[in-house]
Parts: sequence; C-alpha cells; structure tokens
Amino acid sequence: MTGAQIALLAMIVLPAAVGAVLVLTRTRRFAIPIALMTAGLTTVLALGNALARPAVSYPFVAGADFALEIDALAALTLPMVAAVTFLVLVFAAGNIRQSHARFHGLMLIFSAAALATASAASLPALLFAWELMGATSYALIGFWWRDSDRVSAGLTAFITTRTADLGLYVAAGAALAGGAGMALADLPAAQGPWGHVAAAGILVAALGKAGQLPFSFWLSGAMKGPSPVSALLHSAAMVAMGGYLLLRVEPLLASTGWAGPVTAWIGVITAVLMGAVALGQRDLKQLLAASTVAQLGFVVLAAGVGAVSGGAAHLVAHASVKALLFLAAGAWLTALGTEEFVKLRGVARRWPVTGVAATVASLALAGVAPLSLWATKDAVLTATLESSPWLYAVGLVAGALSAAYSGKILWTIWRRSARESVDSNATGTVSTPEQVPLFVLAVGAALLGALALPPLSGILTAAMGGHGEVSVTELIISAGVAAVVVLLMRRLRTPEPGWALGWLGLEATAHAIVVRPSLALAHALAWFDDQVVDRSLNALAGVVPVFARSAARVDDEGIDRGVEVIAGAMPVIARGMARVDDEGIDRGVEVIAGWVRRLGHLARVPQTGAVHQYLLQAVVVLAVGVVVWSIYLVIG
Repeated sequence: MTGAQIALLAMIVLPAAVGAVLVLTRTRRFAIPIALMTAGLTTVLALGNALARPAVSYPFVAGADFALEIDALAALTLPMVAAVTFLVLVFAAGNIRQSHARFHGLMLIFSAAALATASAASLPALLFAWELMGATSYALIGFWWRDSDRVSAGLTAFITTRTADLGLYVAAGAALAGGAGMALADLPAAQGPWGHVAAAGILVAALGKAGQLPFSFWLSGAMKGPSPVSALLHSAAMVAMGGYLLLRVEPLLASTGWAGPVTAWIGVITAVLMGAVALGQRDLKQLLAASTVAQLGFVVLAAGVGAVSGGAAHLVAHASVKALLFLAAGAWLTALGTEEFVKLRGVARRWPVTGVAATVASLALAGVAPLSLWATKDAVLTATLESSPWLYAVGLVAGALSAAYSGKILWTIWRRSARESVDSNATGTVSTPEQVPLFVLAVGAALLGALALPPLSGILTAAMGGHGEVSVTELIISAGVAAVVVLLMRRLRTPEPGWALGWLGLEATAHAIVVRPSLALAHALAWFDDQVVDRSLNALAGVVPVFARSAARVDDEGIDRGVEVIAGAMPVIARGMARVDDEGIDRGVEVIAGWVRRLGHLARVPQTGAVHQYLLQAVVVLAVGVVVWSIYLVIG
C-alpha cells in the first residue's frame, strides 16, 4: 500500500476513530483541543488527497468491492467538507457550553461519513457511508435528548431519509442483476431494464438526503438541533451529499434518456417552491433551511442537464455561504435567545463583525455580482438554456426568489427597529471563537465564484464534464435581476402565509399518506396477532396436553408391551439359531473341508517330478482334446 492510499484511509478513519473515542469516553477536559487537532489534520489530509488522487479497493463480495477513489469531483469536494467541519468546530468551541465530548465526537463521525461518501467509488462503500451519515444525523439533531421535540425531529429526519435510502439497495440489486457490477462508474453498463431501475433507486435516495420534493419537510424539524449541526448538515455534509451523489452518477442519469430530464425538473421546481417557502418564513433558521433546499435544487438541476462542473462549483460555494449564515444565526440565538425576524432587527449593528460577514453571505446567496453564487448559479443556468428554454425560465424565477429571501435577511439584520427593548436588554455576547470562522467563511463566500469563471471553469469542465463557459449575457441578466430584487425587498413587506410556514403541508401530507396508513396497518396486524394468532396458539396449547397423554398411553400400552414381547421371544430365537449353527452349518463346513482334502490329494498324484510322466500327461490331454473336437465337428 502506498503512502497516498494510507492518507486516503486516514482521512476517513482518523476522525471516525477519534470521534468514537470522544463519544464513548466523554473526555471533557481535552475534548475541544483533540477535536480541533483532528479536524485540522483531516483537512490537511483532504488537501493532500485532492492533489495525489489515490484509490483503494478491498474485496467485499463477489463482483462488489469496497472501493474508494478520488476523482476530479471528489478532489474539489473533499477539502470543502473537511475545512467547513474544522471551522464549524472552532465556532462550536465558543457556542456549545456543555457535553463537549459527545458533541465534538459525533460531529467528527458525521464528517468522516461525509468524506467517505464523497470518496466512495462503489455501492458497498457508498451504502456504508450513507447509513453512518444518516444515523449520526439523528443523534446530532436530537443532541439535546432531554427535549422530546428535538428527539422527535431527529427521528422524523432519520425515518424520512431512511425510507428514501431504500433506493440505494434497489440500485445495488439492479446493478448485480444487470451484470454491471457495483462500481459507480460501471452502472451505465447495466443491461436491459436494470439500468433504469438503478437510476430510479439512486435518484430517490439522493433526493431524500438533499431534501428535494417531496422529502423537503424533514429539514424544517432538523432546525431544532444545535446551530453548528445545522451549519454542517446543510452546507457540507448530509444535505449537500445528496446533490453530490447525483453529480457523481450523471452518466447513469444521461444513459437512461428519462432520468436526466426528470432530475432537472425536480430540481428546478424544488428551487422555486422552496424559495417561496423561504420567503414566507418568520424564523431565520427556517428560512435558511428552506433556502438550502432551494439552492440544492440548482445542484440537482445541474446533474439533470449534465452541467457537472457548474453544479460542483455551486455546491462548494454554497457550502461556505450557508455555513456562515447558520453560524451567524446560532451566534445571535445564543446571545439573544431568539431566531424570530421581528426580534432580530438591527442585530448586525450590535455585532458588526458578525453582521458584515452575514451581509457578504446574504449578498452572495442573492446572486449579487461579483460574489460567489452569482457566477456558479449562472453556470448552471447557461447549461440549462442549452437543454431547455422552459427549464431556464423556471430557473430564472428560482434565482429571483433567491434574491428575495436573501434581501429579507439583509434588510432585517440592518434595519433599525422601533422595538429596541429586546436588543438593549439582552446581555449575551458573540465570542471571538464564534467570530473568527465567520470571517474565513466570508472570504470563501466572496471568492469561490471564481470556480465558475475562466480560467478555472475551463479546468473544471475538462476534468468533470459540462457545458463550457458561462454566458456573459446570462451573468449580466442575473446580476441585474438580483440587484433589483434585493433593493425592492427594502420596501416590501413579505407575507407569511400558512402554506409557507407549514412547508407546503408536506409533513401533514406525509402523515396522511404514509404515517397514518402505516400505523393503521400496524394496529390491524396487532389485532390479528392478538385475536387470531394468539387465540389459535392458546387453543392449540390446550389440545397439545390431550394429545401428549394419548401418545403416552399408546407408548405405555402398545409400544412398551410390544418391546417386552419381542424381548421375551429373543432368547428362544437365539437358542434355535445356535442349534442350526451347531448341527447344520458347522457339519456342512466339515463335509466340504473333507471333499477339498480328497481333491487336493488327487491333484497331488500327477505331481511326481518326472519329466517323461509330464510329457505323457500332456499327450493324453491333447488326445482327449482332439477327440472332443472331432465329435463336435461330426455332430455339428
């Protein structure tokens, strides 16, 4: 094994192992420095792996290796995942005031699962990382386990994504049935209908993790988790990995003929509808959650139209933007005890460092030039226009909504409020460990758009595939729309309709269509078990003793007596057999032995040792043979 391969394994095993130790031992005193050192070293390993591009593979089952590989897409994504994890943990050092070991340990395991997902090159490796990521997200969302609402939110997220995750198992079975093997790169080669089944399975699993329609509602409840968890979950880990997976299997989507367009339309419709949901929120974290789903819609759209490089650039730039905004929301929540917009007015004036960083991220999220998401979003839209003008038109609406909900954040945090009592009476602070990561992330939010502009865009397109340079016309149109909408939001008061606050009623619909019927079926099966199965078993249990007694009577009166009779007859039979042996068999053997002795004596008579006698015997035998042969000829 080479050093590069060891570094690839260490990038995943190190945070997972250290995280497990922290969770199990609860080493409170050194939890924070250990976690930060581990996350920092993991970031260095991720950068090294991005440059070295190693691959490892281990036999798992026949035709299905456990494979990890750093291709161009993973090389861009892995450093982002590791760096955001490190910055979030730095923030958490000043924001999470208790249970340091358990929190940091779970976050390290969570990041290890995301890194494994990004580097997985086969379905067995992907399934392992995918499952670990889902299980850890449940523990992190419900981190404050004494609060039943938080635990319930974690359970909702876990069950929803686990339901969608079944698609990966369907895809694995289809890959084997189609003779393609389990490597992600080989899936387009699946024969017959199995390639379509594999594409459908992966699409469902990825949409569930990315929170795309109809699975979006679980992200609303996930906001009950700690803010650092929300930051990592939405920016660089589980939600982002759903979009990443679709970019990774874009050749499979394209090979089916139908999966690409379906994926694109799901992504763009999600971007529009969840953008409208974000605009109608009255809670900052709820707005950010809905906007995450909307922005991942652009990544899903990119996978559908084949714009892998543009989608990857948008994914990476969005990670920096969204991590910053969630961390800022967490800092204000800790300081003020609220996330409601009406109570956050003017909050940027009180903590200007946090406010300026959040402003950069909000403008980038809006698509204002020259910040990051302006260029990356337009790279996706340029490719979309080449694919379908209708998709492009809906994508423009989604972009305008991005500017609208970002403008709502921007003007709220800077607007002077008539209700100054909340801010003036609050005694909380935003600590330095909380502010430093925001500054670093703000730099990324401002500059990462260069990934979608020349010359970097050409390099990414050559390495990953895509649709070439972003259109200058598109850049101008998009920048103008974003600027106008953001300025309009200063004067507009956005409505907060119930359908937006309820996230389109998706959770209620899921309960009506899935949860309640499932519970009704469970109750029916429980009734059947109690009233039919249990009663049948009880009745059978009453019959069994009767049968057992009857069987015992047959055994005592029939079988035992038969055995006794046979046992009594055996000595008589034995004596008869002995008499036959002595008087019959033994005498017969003696007679045969006597005849054999006589024949042996007669056979010794010719054996004299004289040659002339042997010659005479031969002549006699020959003469007898001639006579017999002559008689045969005469008779014949």
